[in-house]
Amino acid sequence: MGEEIKVIVFALGSEEYGVEVEKVRTIERMQPITRVPKTLSFIRGVINLRGIVIPIIDLRERFGMPQKEYSENTRIIIVAANDLEVGLIVDSANDVIDVDSDAINDPPEIVGGIKAKYLRGVAKVSESRLLVLLNLSEVLSKSEISQLEKIEE
Repeated sequence: MGEEIKVIVFALGSEEYGVEVEKVRTIERMQPITRVPKTLSFIRGVINLRGIVIPIIDLRERFGMPQKEYSENTRIIIVAANDLEVGLIVDSANDVIDVDSDAINDPPEIVGGIKAKYLRGVAKVSESRLLVLLNLSEVLSKSEISQLEKIEE
């Protein structure tokens, strides 16, 4: 047995993804987002969360998935990535589970059309359940982060 990693599970379409709990600041319901001109299409804009301006990214669009209407289940997961707090729009945030680090395999080149660089690995949670773990530092590239930092100023 490897070490246990606590992971927040969220959904995009029919796929389940995970991000380590220690990288998650908070999970919020969908709220009004202020558009920011001249940003990349998957950067939806910013929200003011308890006095902090946080850039918001639509993960579906980031991963090239078809868009869908936001619903009652849509959540914004606020994560810390590369010294920056960013909100990720997901279809739903389901639960927190423990993943054995030995159960995490390197990601295949493409999972559901998502490039491997965005993924930390794929964890086998049970016989029928796989969890795709995000590599947050790759979900945002350096140039995109510098664009987001300009938003915060």
